[in-house]
Amino acid sequence: MFNPGRGYKNEFRIIAGQWRRRRLKFPALPGIRPSPDRVRETLFNWLMNRIAGARCLDLFAGSGALGLEALSRGAASGVFIDQERQVAEALRAHLESLHAANGEVLQSEALAFLRGPRQVFDIVFLDPPFASPLLAEAASVLEQHGWLAPQAHIYTEYPADFVPQLPDTWEVIREGHAGRVGFALARRTTTKLAQD
Repeated sequence: MFNPGRGYKNEFRIIAGQWRRRRLKFPALPGIRPSPDRVRETLFNWLMNRIAGARCLDLFAGSGALGLEALSRGAASGVFIDQERQVAEALRAHLESLHAANGEVLQSEALAFLRGPRQVFDIVFLDPPFASPLLAEAASVLEQHGWLAPQAHIYTEYPADFVPQLPDTWEVIREGHAGRVGFALARRTTTKLAQD
């Protein structure tokens, strides 16, 4: 599986917040690739006024870099979903070592989780395995089955030469590229919801 990251050595660092500069390791499994520091820094600059007190979902958690960064910067809660047992165990260990009682890890395939009991989130991180069709499918289920707050923000990451299909009710408000990685922040728009 293509991995666009460079030299991670199965480790990432939290950029800012209460756990700033903490380095955390993740399992050496195919396809786990933390969003590059530059991309995460850009994303959380975009979310600067939204992150405090937010309910966050890291749906394809992998290393957990996005959800842990959110908790470090003041998110009220974070739910981490990953189907790999080693990943789930590593994420639980991270939350314990950071004394993050507001984080929850569930070992589940992402779409199976979305077919379960519904929660409502303010921010969702959608960073599935690179070039996976799961991005469009998960976006559709999130929108159709009531997982999103009225003005939720959704982060997506995808191959730079690929434009993901997103629900009509999502408005892309920021986007960028870093090498082969494209990334965007969308906002769920109540205006479009009212027009339907």
